[in-house]
Amino acid sequence: MSHESRSDAYFMAKALELARIGLETTHPNPRVGCVIVREGAIVGRGAHRRVGGPHAEIEALTEAGHEARGATVYVTLEPCAHVGRTPPCAPALAEAGVARVVYAVPDPNPEAAGGSRMLRESGIQVSQGPLSGSARELNRGFFKRHETGRPWVTVKLAASLDGRSALADGRSRWITSPAARDDVRRLRARSSAVVTGSGTILADDPLLSVRREPGPMAPEIREPLRVVLDSHARCPPDSRVFKPAGESLLVTLAGSDAMAHERAGIPVARVAGGASGLALGEVLALLGQRIVNEVLIEAGPVLSGAWIREQLIDECWLYLAPRLLGSEALPLVSLRSPAQLDPGPEWKIRDVRQVGDDLRLILRPADWKD
Repeated sequence: MSHESRSDAYFMAKALELARIGLETTHPNPRVGCVIVREGAIVGRGAHRRVGGPHAEIEALTEAGHEARGATVYVTLEPCAHVGRTPPCAPALAEAGVARVVYAVPDPNPEAAGGSRMLRESGIQVSQGPLSGSARELNRGFFKRHETGRPWVTVKLAASLDGRSALADGRSRWITSPAARDDVRRLRARSSAVVTGSGTILADDPLLSVRREPGPMAPEIREPLRVVLDSHARCPPDSRVFKPAGESLLVTLAGSDAMAHERAGIPVARVAGGASGLALGEVLALLGQRIVNEVLIEAGPVLSGAWIREQLIDECWLYLAPRLLGSEALPLVSLRSPAQLDPGPEWKIRDVRQVGDDLRLILRPADWKD
């Protein structure tokens, strides 16, 4: 690897560190980081911190000031060329007189396209640099929505060591430790929407809220859209998940009676029926149209099993608690038993770590290509 390649990788890694600042605060926008380097030293740092706030490049240019002239810019996403909530970044970089721009991954948003071309036309050296996989992973939902029209889907599961998710009567509070539950709240915070089913609402009446930990970005963390899949609109309109009404969505069958929810100000969407009650693929398309990048499924065994059975899951977060619930307890997911063992695994483990007293596994489908 050449000295320039090593240098590019080092500074792009610094930009990625900055991009992670916006992990819980930028959706539906991408998380972006930027560093400006002059004579081997960082003179400007920036991150996109919140929707409507300055983009990473603008924040870095502000810090760098006149030292941006002739410098190299490392940014995790191709600079934008369109006017959105804020002015475009490509013209600002050209006006600052930077000599070179290295970006990790092209912007998939067609409205933002053209930034690299605009920079080249201004006489700036532009190239796609290292760590494109890491930059794409950081914005996996943003890329998937633009490329497929559907959001990234993560299912959260929690079980005892014997693979049980709740007692026989349906009670499940609390299988996992407080540390694991806090970890789930952070996962919710990075999600654009949390999806659950009517069974979970009727049994537990959960809030599905985010706990804002103390820190400079805490006020910027927004609650994800809370989506309830309820084929026959059985959940009471005064369920805690629907409060405040503007932060929730009831998805029900076309033709079902949801007038009480609509009178309560709860947004209602209707989709066709499917093998699992509602057509889950249609639900994802609906959420994609609502500019939802990442979806977290927090549901009971039946609905969680339906998402898995229909192969709509991109990632699974599985928490295993060091306890046994017994054979009468409810299973982790409801799936038909296969007639024989498959020759290979259906999931592959990407990460294993202890969280509090529990074990957390992050898995993806076996055919996933990193």
